[in-house]
Amino acid sequence: MAYGTDDIFSFSAFDPARLTDSFREFAEKGAVQSREAYAKVKAATEEASKTVETTLRSAQAGSVEVGLKAIEALRTNADLSLSHMEALLGVKSVSEFVELQTAFIRKQAEITVDQARAIQDATRKLAEAVSQPGKDAAEKVMSTFKAA
Repeated sequence: MAYGTDDIFSFSAFDPARLTDSFREFAEKGAVQSREAYAKVKAATEEASKTVETTLRSAQAGSVEVGLKAIEALRTNADLSLSHMEALLGVKSVSEFVELQTAFIRKQAEITVDQARAIQDATRKLAEAVSQPGKDAAEKVMSTFKAA
């Protein structure tokens, strides 16, 4: 029986050096991929932080502008109402009262429309300013997916 004993217990096909090399290569590739993934996540996190910061700054500035427009509208309306009350104190007839009241209502309506437009424009600008960083970030992310 000289033919089978050496072949059955021999592991000549198994080379530990090749296994070690394969394992090392696999580990190195895994480490490189992990570093690349970490770098991408870190860059994305930094970009998201900048986007949030920019959005908050825009929201704050826009909110201040809308608030100032509202205060301006209140001040104008108060001044107009006081002026109207002073004018009413000098009324000498019912027709003069009706004329003053009609002019006041007309002027108040015109001013209210203008104020509403100004606040609407400020609000639209605020919405655009707040949403723009997010849009830019989304476009940047989409472009990286298209490039990949």
